[in-house]
Amino acid sequence: MPPTPPGLISVKFVGGVLAIGAGLALGREGPSVQMGAALAHLVGRVCRRGSADLRVLLAAGAGAGLATAFNAPIAGAVFVLEELVGRFEAHIAISALGASAAAIAVARALLGDAPDFDVEPLAYVGVQASPLFVALGIVAGLAAVLYNSLLLGTLAAMDRLSHWPVEMRAALIGAAVGALAWFVPDLVGGGDDITQRTLAGGATLSALLLAFLLRFGLGAISYAAATPGGLFAPMLVLGTQLGLFFGILCRAAFPEMAVDTSAFAVVGMAAFFTGVVQAPVTSSDPTMPRDHPE
Repeated sequence: MPPTPPGLISVKFVGGVLAIGAGLALGREGPSVQMGAALAHLVGRVCRRGSADLRVLLAAGAGAGLATAFNAPIAGAVFVLEELVGRFEAHIAISALGASAAAIAVARALLGDAPDFDVEPLAYVGVQASPLFVALGIVAGLAAVLYNSLLLGTLAAMDRLSHWPVEMRAALIGAAVGALAWFVPDLVGGGDDITQRTLAGGATLSALLLAFLLRFGLGAISYAAATPGGLFAPMLVLGTQLGLFFGILCRAAFPEMAVDTSAFAVVGMAAFFTGVVQAPVTSSDPTMPRDHPE
Protein backbone atom coordinates (compact mmCIF):
# COMPACT_ATOMS: atom_id res chain seq x y z
CA MET A 1 0.00 0.00 0.00
CA PRO A 2 1.23 3.56 -0.60
CA PRO A 3 2.47 5.43 2.49
CA THR A 4 0.00 7.62 4.28
CA PRO A 5 0.26 11.40 3.78
CA PRO A 6 1.60 13.62 6.58
CA GLY A 7 -1.91 15.00 7.10
CA LEU A 8 -2.80 11.71 8.76
CA ILE A 9 -0.91 12.84 11.87
CA SER A 10 -3.30 15.67 12.70
CA VAL A 11 -6.35 13.53 11.80
CA LYS A 12 -5.28 10.72 14.12
CA PHE A 13 -4.30 13.12 16.91
CA VAL A 14 -7.50 15.16 16.97
CA GLY A 15 -9.77 12.27 16.00
CA GLY A 16 -8.29 9.98 18.64
CA VAL A 17 -8.68 12.55 21.41
CA LEU A 18 -12.30 13.19 20.44
CA ALA A 19 -13.24 9.53 20.00
CA ILE A 20 -11.69 8.27 23.24
CA GLY A 21 -12.79 11.37 25.14
CA ALA A 22 -16.34 10.83 23.96
CA GLY A 23 -16.45 7.42 25.66
CA LEU A 24 -15.74 4.99 22.82
CA ALA A 25 -13.96 1.82 23.95
CA LEU A 26 -10.78 2.53 22.00
CA GLY A 27 -7.12 2.66 23.00
CA ARG A 28 -4.60 5.44 22.51
CA GLU A 29 -2.07 2.97 21.09
CA GLY A 30 -3.81 2.85 17.68
CA PRO A 31 -3.32 6.53 16.81
CA SER A 32 0.10 6.49 18.51
CA VAL A 33 1.34 3.67 16.27
CA GLN A 34 0.00 5.31 13.13
CA MET A 35 1.30 8.78 14.01
CA GLY A 36 4.73 7.36 14.88
CA ALA A 37 4.93 5.51 11.58
CA ALA A 38 3.81 8.56 9.60
CA LEU A 39 6.32 10.82 11.37
CA ALA A 40 9.17 8.38 10.79
CA HIS A 41 8.31 8.03 7.11
CA LEU A 42 8.14 11.81 6.77
CA VAL A 43 11.61 12.15 8.33
CA GLY A 44 12.94 9.59 5.86
CA ARG A 45 11.50 11.45 2.92
CA VAL A 46 12.93 14.77 4.10
CA CYS A 47 16.35 13.10 4.46
CA ARG A 48 15.98 11.59 0.95
CA ARG A 49 16.30 7.97 2.06
CA GLY A 50 15.59 5.02 -0.21
CA SER A 51 12.66 2.63 -0.02
CA ALA A 52 14.56 0.12 2.14
CA ASP A 53 15.43 2.75 4.74
CA LEU A 54 11.90 4.14 4.63
CA ARG A 55 10.57 0.68 5.43
CA VAL A 56 12.86 0.43 8.46
CA LEU A 57 11.91 3.93 9.63
CA LEU A 58 8.23 3.16 9.22
CA ALA A 59 8.52 0.09 11.44
CA ALA A 60 10.69 1.88 14.02
CA GLY A 61 8.26 4.79 14.23
CA ALA A 62 5.34 2.44 14.76
CA GLY A 63 7.22 0.68 17.55
CA ALA A 64 8.06 3.99 19.19
CA GLY A 65 4.38 4.95 19.11
CA LEU A 66 3.33 1.75 20.85
CA ALA A 67 6.16 2.01 23.36
CA THR A 68 5.09 5.52 24.31
CA ALA A 69 1.43 4.56 24.61
CA PHE A 70 2.18 1.81 27.14
CA ASN A 71 5.41 3.18 28.65
CA ALA A 72 7.10 -0.03 27.47
CA PRO A 73 10.13 0.28 25.14
CA ILE A 74 10.84 -3.45 24.76
CA ALA A 75 7.23 -4.24 23.87
CA GLY A 76 7.33 -1.61 21.13
CA ALA A 77 10.30 -3.24 19.43
CA VAL A 78 8.93 -6.76 19.88
CA PHE A 79 5.59 -5.68 18.42
CA VAL A 80 7.34 -4.41 15.30
CA LEU A 81 9.12 -7.70 14.70
CA GLU A 82 6.19 -9.94 15.58
CA GLU A 83 3.29 -8.07 14.01
CA LEU A 84 4.59 -5.67 11.35
CA VAL A 85 7.62 -7.48 9.94
CA GLY A 86 6.72 -11.06 10.82
CA ARG A 87 10.33 -12.18 11.24
CA PHE A 88 13.53 -11.13 12.97
CA GLU A 89 15.65 -8.62 11.10
CA ALA A 90 18.59 -7.27 13.05
CA HIS A 91 18.62 -3.78 11.51
CA ILE A 92 14.89 -3.31 12.11
CA ALA A 93 15.19 -4.62 15.68
CA ILE A 94 18.04 -2.21 16.47
CA SER A 95 16.24 0.71 14.84
CA ALA A 96 12.99 -0.05 16.66
CA LEU A 97 14.76 -0.36 20.03
CA GLY A 98 16.60 2.92 19.44
CA ALA A 99 13.45 4.78 18.41
CA SER A 100 11.44 3.29 21.28
CA ALA A 101 14.11 4.16 23.84
CA ALA A 102 14.31 7.75 22.60
CA ALA A 103 10.52 8.10 22.62
CA ILE A 104 10.29 6.69 26.14
CA ALA A 105 13.03 9.07 27.37
CA VAL A 106 11.05 12.06 26.09
CA ALA A 107 7.72 10.77 27.42
CA ARG A 108 9.10 10.00 30.88
CA ALA A 109 10.82 13.39 31.06
CA LEU A 110 7.45 15.05 30.46
CA LEU A 111 5.06 12.64 32.20
CA GLY A 112 7.17 10.72 34.73
CA ASP A 113 7.97 7.01 34.83
CA ALA A 114 5.04 5.68 36.84
CA PRO A 115 3.76 2.31 35.53
CA ASP A 116 0.44 2.16 33.72
CA PHE A 117 -0.95 -0.40 36.18
CA ASP A 118 -0.06 -1.01 39.80
CA VAL A 119 -0.30 -4.53 41.22
CA GLU A 120 0.87 -5.77 44.57
CA PRO A 121 3.57 -8.49 44.49
CA LEU A 122 1.90 -11.76 43.59
CA ALA A 123 2.29 -14.90 45.65
CA TYR A 124 4.08 -17.87 44.14
CA VAL A 125 1.69 -20.16 42.31
CA GLY A 126 2.35 -23.80 43.08
CA VAL A 127 2.65 -26.56 40.54
CA GLN A 128 -0.73 -27.93 41.55
CA ALA A 129 -2.41 -24.77 40.24
CA SER A 130 -0.72 -24.92 36.82
CA PRO A 131 -3.59 -26.84 35.15
CA LEU A 132 -5.94 -24.04 36.17
CA PHE A 133 -3.88 -21.52 34.21
CA VAL A 134 -3.80 -23.85 31.21
CA ALA A 135 -7.59 -24.01 31.42
CA LEU A 136 -7.71 -20.21 31.63
CA GLY A 137 -5.65 -20.03 28.45
CA ILE A 138 -8.10 -22.30 26.64
CA VAL A 139 -11.06 -20.24 27.80
CA ALA A 140 -9.30 -17.01 26.82
CA GLY A 141 -8.52 -18.45 23.38
CA LEU A 142 -12.17 -19.33 22.81
CA ALA A 143 -13.26 -15.88 23.99
CA ALA A 144 -10.71 -14.31 21.64
CA VAL A 145 -12.15 -16.21 18.68
CA LEU A 146 -15.62 -14.93 19.58
CA TYR A 147 -14.31 -11.40 19.95
CA ASN A 148 -12.60 -11.45 16.56
CA SER A 149 -15.77 -12.84 14.98
CA LEU A 150 -17.83 -10.09 16.60
CA LEU A 151 -15.40 -7.42 15.41
CA LEU A 152 -15.49 -8.67 11.83
CA GLY A 153 -19.26 -9.13 11.93
CA THR A 154 -19.79 -5.60 13.21
CA LEU A 155 -17.53 -4.18 10.52
CA ALA A 156 -19.47 -6.13 7.87
CA ALA A 157 -22.75 -4.81 9.27
CA MET A 158 -21.48 -1.24 9.03
CA ASP A 159 -20.44 -1.86 5.44
CA ARG A 160 -23.97 -2.99 4.65
CA LEU A 161 -25.20 0.33 6.04
CA SER A 162 -22.81 2.34 3.88
CA HIS A 163 -25.75 3.74 1.90
CA TRP A 164 -26.96 5.50 5.04
CA PRO A 165 -25.69 9.06 5.59
CA VAL A 166 -22.56 9.05 7.72
CA GLU A 167 -24.21 11.47 10.13
CA MET A 168 -26.99 8.97 10.80
CA ARG A 169 -24.55 6.13 11.45
CA ALA A 170 -22.53 8.36 13.76
CA ALA A 171 -25.68 9.39 15.60
CA LEU A 172 -26.70 5.77 16.18
CA ILE A 173 -23.33 4.81 17.62
CA GLY A 174 -23.10 8.03 19.62
CA ALA A 175 -26.58 7.50 21.07
CA ALA A 176 -25.72 3.93 22.11
CA VAL A 177 -22.47 4.95 23.79
CA GLY A 178 -24.10 7.99 25.37
CA ALA A 179 -26.91 5.90 26.83
CA LEU A 180 -24.40 3.44 28.29
CA ALA A 181 -22.34 6.30 29.73
CA TRP A 182 -25.48 7.74 31.35
CA PHE A 183 -26.26 4.57 33.27
CA VAL A 184 -22.77 3.11 33.83
CA PRO A 185 -20.23 5.92 33.31
CA ASP A 186 -17.43 3.83 34.82
CA LEU A 187 -17.57 1.31 31.95
CA VAL A 188 -16.98 3.59 28.95
CA GLY A 189 -13.78 5.01 27.51
CA GLY A 190 -10.41 3.43 26.83
CA GLY A 191 -10.58 1.39 30.02
CA ASP A 192 -7.23 1.80 31.82
CA ASP A 193 -9.04 2.68 35.05
CA ILE A 194 -11.27 -0.38 34.63
CA THR A 195 -8.21 -2.59 34.17
CA GLN A 196 -6.62 -1.13 37.31
CA ARG A 197 -9.75 -1.73 39.38
CA THR A 198 -10.02 -5.29 38.07
CA LEU A 199 -6.37 -6.04 38.84
CA ALA A 200 -7.00 -4.87 42.40
CA GLY A 201 -9.73 -7.54 42.73
CA GLY A 202 -12.74 -7.29 44.98
CA ALA A 203 -15.44 -7.48 42.29
CA THR A 204 -18.33 -9.91 42.48
CA LEU A 205 -19.03 -12.55 39.86
CA SER A 206 -22.26 -10.90 38.72
CA ALA A 207 -20.65 -7.47 38.40
CA LEU A 208 -17.70 -8.92 36.47
CA LEU A 209 -19.94 -10.84 34.08
CA LEU A 210 -22.10 -7.79 33.37
CA ALA A 211 -19.09 -5.51 32.86
CA PHE A 212 -17.40 -8.07 30.59
CA LEU A 213 -20.46 -8.45 28.36
CA LEU A 214 -20.99 -4.70 28.12
CA ARG A 215 -17.36 -4.02 27.26
CA PHE A 216 -17.34 -6.96 24.84
CA GLY A 217 -20.10 -5.38 22.77
CA LEU A 218 -18.95 -1.79 23.27
CA GLY A 219 -15.49 -2.59 21.92
CA ALA A 220 -16.88 -4.00 18.67
CA ILE A 221 -19.31 -1.10 18.20
CA SER A 222 -16.61 1.48 18.92
CA TYR A 223 -14.18 -0.09 16.45
CA ALA A 224 -16.86 -0.32 13.76
CA ALA A 225 -17.36 3.44 14.01
CA ALA A 226 -14.06 3.81 12.08
CA THR A 227 -12.84 6.63 14.29
CA PRO A 228 -9.16 6.78 15.31
CA GLY A 229 -8.46 4.38 18.15
CA GLY A 230 -6.83 1.07 18.95
CA LEU A 231 -7.91 -2.33 20.22
CA PHE A 232 -5.12 -3.07 22.68
CA ALA A 233 -6.33 -1.13 25.74
CA PRO A 234 -9.92 -2.45 25.48
CA MET A 235 -8.53 -5.98 25.12
CA LEU A 236 -6.57 -5.59 28.35
CA VAL A 237 -9.84 -4.71 30.09
CA LEU A 238 -11.57 -7.83 28.80
CA GLY A 239 -8.59 -10.06 29.59
CA THR A 240 -8.33 -8.93 33.20
CA GLN A 241 -12.08 -9.27 33.72
CA LEU A 242 -12.10 -12.75 32.23
CA GLY A 243 -9.08 -13.79 34.28
CA LEU A 244 -10.47 -12.47 37.55
CA PHE A 245 -13.84 -14.12 36.89
CA PHE A 246 -12.11 -17.44 36.21
CA GLY A 247 -9.91 -17.02 39.28
CA ILE A 248 -12.86 -16.41 41.59
CA LEU A 249 -14.54 -19.55 40.26
CA CYS A 250 -11.34 -21.56 40.81
CA ARG A 251 -10.96 -20.30 44.36
CA ALA A 252 -14.54 -21.32 45.12
CA ALA A 253 -14.10 -24.74 43.48
CA PHE A 254 -10.65 -25.46 44.98
CA PRO A 255 -10.45 -23.60 48.31
CA GLU A 256 -7.57 -25.76 49.48
CA MET A 257 -5.29 -24.24 46.82
CA ALA A 258 -5.82 -20.68 48.13
CA VAL A 259 -5.20 -19.28 44.64
CA ASP A 260 -4.48 -15.58 44.19
CA THR A 261 -7.21 -14.21 41.93
CA SER A 262 -5.02 -11.25 40.94
CA ALA A 263 -2.61 -13.71 39.31
CA PHE A 264 -5.45 -15.00 37.17
CA ALA A 265 -6.32 -11.42 36.20
CA VAL A 266 -2.74 -10.74 35.04
CA VAL A 267 -2.48 -14.02 33.14
CA GLY A 268 -5.94 -13.53 31.65
CA MET A 269 -4.82 -10.15 30.31
CA ALA A 270 -1.90 -11.72 28.44
CA ALA A 271 -3.84 -14.79 27.30
CA PHE A 272 -6.78 -12.88 25.81
CA PHE A 273 -4.43 -10.41 24.12
CA THR A 274 -2.51 -13.31 22.60
CA GLY A 275 -5.68 -14.96 21.34
CA VAL A 276 -6.99 -11.84 19.62
CA VAL A 277 -3.78 -10.41 18.18
CA GLN A 278 -1.90 -13.74 17.89
CA ALA A 279 1.27 -12.09 19.17
CA PRO A 280 2.39 -14.27 22.10
CA VAL A 281 5.81 -12.69 22.59
CA THR A 282 4.45 -9.14 22.71
CA SER A 283 1.68 -10.09 25.13
CA SER A 284 4.03 -11.95 27.47
CA ASP A 285 6.50 -9.07 27.62
CA PRO A 286 6.35 -7.91 31.26
CA THR A 287 7.16 -4.33 30.26
CA MET A 288 4.07 -3.90 28.10
CA PRO A 289 1.25 -3.73 30.64
CA ARG A 290 3.77 -2.82 33.36
CA ASP A 291 1.58 -4.72 35.76
CA HIS A 292 4.15 -6.53 37.89
CA PRO A 293 6.58 -4.61 40.09
CA GLU A 294 9.22 -7.29 39.61
